[in-house]
Amino acid sequence: MLESSWPLLSVLIWLPILGGALIFLLGDDKADRARLVALLVSGLTFVLSLGLIIGFEPGTAAMQFVEKRPWVETLGVNYFLGVDGISMPLVVLSTFATLLVVLAAGSRIQYRPAMYLACFLIMEGIMVGVFSALDAILFYVFWEAILVPMFLIIGIWGGAERIYATIKFFLYTFVGSVLMLVAVIYLQFQAGSFSIPDMYGLDLPLATQLWLFVAFLLAFAIKVPMWPVHTWLPDAHVQAPTGGSVILAAIMLKLGAYGFVRFALPIVPEASMHLDWLMILLSLIAVVYIGFVAMMQQDLKKLIAYSSIAHMGFVTLGFFVIFQVVARTGDQAGALLALEGAMVQMVSHGFVSGAMFLCVGVLYDRMHTRMISEYGGVAHRMPVFAGLFVLFGMANAGLPGTSGFVGEFMVILGSFQANFWYAFLAGLTLILGAAYTLWMIKRVMYGPVANDNVGALEDVDPGEKLVLGLLAVAVLWLGLWPAPLIAIMEPSLANLLEVVNAGL
Repeated sequence: MLESSWPLLSVLIWLPILGGALIFLLGDDKADRARLVALLVSGLTFVLSLGLIIGFEPGTAAMQFVEKRPWVETLGVNYFLGVDGISMPLVVLSTFATLLVVLAAGSRIQYRPAMYLACFLIMEGIMVGVFSALDAILFYVFWEAILVPMFLIIGIWGGAERIYATIKFFLYTFVGSVLMLVAVIYLQFQAGSFSIPDMYGLDLPLATQLWLFVAFLLAFAIKVPMWPVHTWLPDAHVQAPTGGSVILAAIMLKLGAYGFVRFALPIVPEASMHLDWLMILLSLIAVVYIGFVAMMQQDLKKLIAYSSIAHMGFVTLGFFVIFQVVARTGDQAGALLALEGAMVQMVSHGFVSGAMFLCVGVLYDRMHTRMISEYGGVAHRMPVFAGLFVLFGMANAGLPGTSGFVGEFMVILGSFQANFWYAFLAGLTLILGAAYTLWMIKRVMYGPVANDNVGALEDVDPGEKLVLGLLAVAVLWLGLWPAPLIAIMEPSLANLLEVVNAGL
């Protein structure tokens, strides 16, 4: 482990949390000042997070920027932070997404704007905490704490059915997390420590591993979400304000996938191998079946929400197909390719899904409807917006040259080495994604005008151009030049494979 000379990760956690508290104290009477503080804090946090990239040592799987000090000494709980090639990109993605949400909010939020912005800043610090925690109890505290600001964001600024969606979101995610806590406490007794790295390599009998895997599965599968525990997500997205949908899709879904990499695969590898068929089955159902469900949606947000579930199916497929790749071919390179594809897909989905929900927010702010049938001919009034929307739609469909293609293609190649039919079914998403995305674009952007209000639409303003433009650059950069991201991730993912193989 490489210790940090100064507590950068702590700064990235507590700066936005304290900034959110300050904004909350400023109150809505000083909304303009609150917006300025939110912009400064989120911007500074993002700039500081770039220090992780600059100071990151490539070519090593060691945890970096490590901070460790006692927290609850009587229980053996430490304030233990660190990032590797798996978690560091997700930390930077969290700070980037939060900055975009604050920029996009602008003066559009009129009801309790200070509290709205405070919730996002506090949630930013908590998300960084989840991705950088190396103590299992610290991880759990951050994992549960993130429910509070999102609960408030949906419950206060959401739509007409926000109470139902909020309660459903909270109950689903909370119940699964309780079982994870039980598993963590059991592992502490076995390892003698709550340190997550200390839990790797435990010699646990298969029956015990299976019970632990089920506990992790319920916690992480709900958060991803995997089929069939996905039903809370469309409701949450539809009712959430635009910023809530962006963070929910771009970051919060990644928490569950990250949990599989940090806990399930390295701690209970034998159980992961024995149940890989189940995880592959659930992943392929998400890719194929949910793709058809997305095609039938009439609400823009619901369509993108179901699309997110399908795309996250690639992530879990990439994580668990590795056992069959190695069993069939003995090729560690094929397994590593699948893992890398899954991680690239996580980052790409953060860009693409966030951009799609921001685009829906732009339309909703002008038209006050999300129904596809209420649009048509938008491109004639908003040509710049239409160009950006089509770009993000093509990325969502997996067009080569965009970020949406890279991760999915790598997972398909990895899956092919395990089983032809896995790759075939996963590849259907390129057809289904193109079908529902292009059909949506046709009806919204180029179809016949269905609403007289379309004629009064104005194109994106400078603030919207900035936010969507930054995401367009990110989507194209990752699509055309993914090598730097893969180079950061590869040593840590290769080490993960070694840990998994050693435990089998």
